[in-house]
Amino acid sequence: MLPSSVQGRIYSVSRYGGSGAFPGYSCVIVIALLQRVTRAWVDVGDSRIGEIGQGLMVLIGVERGDAAAQADRLLERLLGYRVFADEQGLMNRSVSDIGGGLLLVPQFTLAADTRKGRRPSFTAAADPSEGEKWFEYFAGQAATRHAGVETGRFGAEMQVGLVNDGPVTFWLQVSPD
Repeated sequence: MLPSSVQGRIYSVSRYGGSGAFPGYSCVIVIALLQRVTRAWVDVGDSRIGEIGQGLMVLIGVERGDAAAQADRLLERLLGYRVFADEQGLMNRSVSDIGGGLLLVPQFTLAADTRKGRRPSFTAAADPSEGEKWFEYFAGQAATRHAGVETGRFGAEMQVGLVNDGPVTFWLQVSPD
C-alpha cells in the first residue's frame, strides 16, 4: 500500500529499492487532475494559446522519473475515462466517445509535498528540462490519438479559465505494474 501522502499520484511500486522523494518507492512521472468542462482556455500574456469547448481540462504535473509506459497508460485511461452523461444521465461516455476537446496544462505545483510546514516543497518535481520533455511527450501522444488537443505552455506564466461542468473533478491514477 502506498503512503497516504502519495495517493492521487502515479507510482510504480518497488518495495526493494527506488529513489527520489519517497524511499522504497520508485516514482513514475505524471500526476493528472482532470476536470469535465463546458469550456476552458489558457492565456499567456495577452494571447489565448489554447481553448476548447466541451471536454476535459487536465492539469499535468511531472515528477522525477522516466516512464513512457506509465504515461502512455495514463493517456489511454484519460481518453477512455467515462465522465460524460449518456442518454440516461449516467457517466458512461468518455471524451473520445463525445469527440470532446482536451486541454492539457503543465502545472509543476501538483508535485508539491505539503505534508508539513507552511511552504510547499518541490523536491519530488522533475527538473524543468525533464518536466518539459515529459509534458511534450504526453501532449504529442495525446495529439496522435485524439482530435482537438490544445495545450498550455511549459514554464510560462499562464492564466487558466474554465467552466467546470458538474462540477466534476478527478485525480486519475494508473495502477502499479
